[in-house]
Amino acid sequence: MTLSTPKSAVDALDWDWTKYEPFFTQLAERDLNASTVADWLADWTLLTSLVVEVSVRLNLASDLHTDDDAARARFHKFLDEVFPPTAAADQKLKQKLLVSGLEPDRFDVPLRNMRAEADLFREENLPLLTEHTKLGQAYGQILGKQALTWEGKELTVTQLVNELTGADRATRERGWLFGINRVLEDRSVINEVWVKLMDVRRKIAANAGKKDYREYAWQQRLRFDYTPQDCETFHASVEKVVVPAAKRVYERHGKLMKLDTVRPWDISVDAMRQTDINVDPFGRPALCPYDDVSVLEEKSSAIFRKVDPRLGDIFDMMRLEHLYDLANYPGKTPGAYCTSFSLAKRPFVLMNATGAANDVNTMLHEMGHAFHTYQVLNSAELPYSQMQDYPSEFAEVASMSMELLASPYLPADQGGFYTAEQMARAAIIHLEQILMLWAYISVVDGFQHWVYTHHDTASDPANCDAKWGELWDRFIVGVDWTGLQDARVTGWHRKLHLFNYPFYYIDYGLAQLGAVQVWKNALADQKAAVTSYLKGLALGYSVPIPELYKAAGAKFAFDADTFQMAVDLIEEQIARHEANL
Repeated sequence: MTLSTPKSAVDALDWDWTKYEPFFTQLAERDLNASTVADWLADWTLLTSLVVEVSVRLNLASDLHTDDDAARARFHKFLDEVFPPTAAADQKLKQKLLVSGLEPDRFDVPLRNMRAEADLFREENLPLLTEHTKLGQAYGQILGKQALTWEGKELTVTQLVNELTGADRATRERGWLFGINRVLEDRSVINEVWVKLMDVRRKIAANAGKKDYREYAWQQRLRFDYTPQDCETFHASVEKVVVPAAKRVYERHGKLMKLDTVRPWDISVDAMRQTDINVDPFGRPALCPYDDVSVLEEKSSAIFRKVDPRLGDIFDMMRLEHLYDLANYPGKTPGAYCTSFSLAKRPFVLMNATGAANDVNTMLHEMGHAFHTYQVLNSAELPYSQMQDYPSEFAEVASMSMELLASPYLPADQGGFYTAEQMARAAIIHLEQILMLWAYISVVDGFQHWVYTHHDTASDPANCDAKWGELWDRFIVGVDWTGLQDARVTGWHRKLHLFNYPFYYIDYGLAQLGAVQVWKNALADQKAAVTSYLKGLALGYSVPIPELYKAAGAKFAFDADTFQMAVDLIEEQIARHEANL
């Protein structure tokens, strides 16, 4: 028996709960045994895909136009009226399968995850989870409205970066301060959102019987393969191995620029993104890899096809079906992400491209996610939604590895964006940013562990400022923030993961370490490395995290020795590229 749900989620965007309820009831009442479990799981996947895609499409519409009150109201209606009963009904289906004792083939990890989710579920948390999502949207709306006027031009804070990249030092300083002051205007309203979020998160954890929100989030994120103590090992390894290497990057920039002290605008003119390098130490004009989004599309297509023809086909399909929105414009939520239309079996990418060199890496990154999503949603080996998921710690391996696997094809003579000298500049920037990112991740992750094990203290934004400043001084060594106290300690305001995706950030650090290992393999044998990479992506969530890494050709690691290998390789490659400058 197959459920007669709509073939397209677009047809259900305005459905209320009464439209979904009969399908959940059918599944709840059907016989479930060894002979029926395959069809039952297939129908559950069909229904889950419909509900999830409706939610994603409504959320996406609001993110693309945060100033569209109707779009936001439409999504909030779903959150208020559809999400709670569908989540409760879905919980009953999980319990039905778990009670049955059935164990479908290759379903060990999905069953493990399902048991954890079922254990965490509380009906009284459903309205709180809705409120949590709304508060995250409120934060995004604040950032989406951060426009300013710079030298007669109406710009977003993101667009200001293009105006400042390549400018002289005095202009960079003036523009950086102008941008950060605009961001700081929203300090009080962001603090208000934070206080409300902390209250909601406390209640969610308490309702689930957890001692604090960290314990709740750890189970919610299905972190079975590592512990908070492993994260402390990660922080210590970064402090020992990476922080000195990042300091060498800052010192190199300062020496080339003939500076006594390196200030924030000597590294980046972006007041929002805190790990970007977009200031050239030689004072050369900014890298401008493209002047129109269509060029970014054309060259990306050629690059992906060279990495693997199958990836080129997926990208061209996305282009034909309008499965991305790349340009930056007022009202659009900042940042970039890949989401999925699970019923349509398609990825969707949102970006804020402005013509900067970092846009190229962002495109490669988000399309790495898209290729991963497309592969698992369309795999005959992963027929059920619980297998089509994947842990974020490996999802970021998909994206960060793509940035590095595509690097041989970025030069113009390979169909890409850069001359030989420009390629050397772009490669050095990318590799230096990896070092900076590991240090910054340690700030963000250390902050989150402190926040949720000191909930009362961290509910006061002033204490959060103090803790962020302390962690910043521990991990970000070599940049002078004298006189910029407010900008330095409110850096947590500018990290959307803290507001929208709590505890999602160490994932980037672990994955970056995996991606560098994939890249090391590629430097020895590009074709074999790509083959292993795609093999890992094809596994979905059918095996634990360490096995996903192993399939892709890497080790899931936290230790200083693995970091030392990665740092040595990065610094060797930076030195090699410097010879082409």
